Amino acid sequence: MGRYVLTRLWQSVLTLVLASLVVFIGVRQLPGDPALAMAGEEATPEQLAAVRADLGLDQPLLTQYVAFVRNMFQGDFGESTRTGTPVTELIATTLPVTLWLSAYAIVVAIVVGILLGVVAERFRGRWPEWVANALALIGLSVPNFWLGILAILYLAVTLGWFPASGYVDVLSDPLRGLYYLTLPALILGTGLAAVIMRQTRASMIETMTTDYVRTARAKGLGRGRVLVRYGLRNSLIVVVTIVGLQLGGLISGAVVTERIFALPGFGKLTLDAVFTRDYPVIQAVVLIITVSYILINLAVDILYSVINPKIRVGGAA
Repeated sequence: MGRYVLTRLWQSVLTLVLASLVVFIGVRQLPGDPALAMAGEEATPEQLAAVRADLGLDQPLLTQYVAFVRNMFQGDFGESTRTGTPVTELIATTLPVTLWLSAYAIVVAIVVGILLGVVAERFRGRWPEWVANALALIGLSVPNFWLGILAILYLAVTLGWFPASGYVDVLSDPLRGLYYLTLPALILGTGLAAVIMRQTRASMIETMTTDYVRTARAKGLGRGRVLVRYGLRNSLIVVVTIVGLQLGGLISGAVVTERIFALPGFGKLTLDAVFTRDYPVIQAVVLIITVSYILINLAVDILYSVINPKIRVGGAA
């Protein structure tokens, strides 16, 4: 187990180094001049040169990259070229909103996806399976932004069940905060719920045809008990993998959802930074999303090896 974890750790570190290099170079290939955006259209060449010197943009790329990595490990991402606010303060303000939204959405997706997957397997060839498959197809096919618009129109404006926009801090008022996040979380989690449902159903159908399940049935165990004890338990390996891979995607995919529901999260910060060529904010946002992907995949690999020892043995070998 220790050797397996160490192998995954050095692979994650290497991925992080390569990702930081890609982020650094990619951001500098964006069109536009951040010094011009900061100084204004009427700035003189001398003023632009002073701004570039202040931002370190007049240094060679290698020098800029070394400074970028050094500051990154110190937790210093610089200041926003648009507002002058430290990037760490902007992230500390907006990231919790996205994390709460993503966590809520993934809980919704797991509960709904597993429930529909169990129902689809339990009632194969009957109308509950058809309904579950239809819901999964809708979740996979319809874009989140379109579902969000429809949800606002009918569930928020027409029926008044949920607020159409706004955000309340979950820590200061948990019930009201979760209430405001319910509709965005439902929309954000639909695609993941559909994937979990289909994978859970397929995994359970395969498990229920194995020899040990037939043996359990022959010993007198009821179908419902076998379904939960053997079918659902083994399908959780697939669910853990999917959830781990999609959690980072939810954080980055929340950009559209936050825009639709006017949430002051990572999505708004990202779009504002891209539109204004705010290099420090763009670098920090992309790097944090990348690190989240790497850490989540590492955690999934370790958890996967705990659930399925064969993976651990094969990975260590």
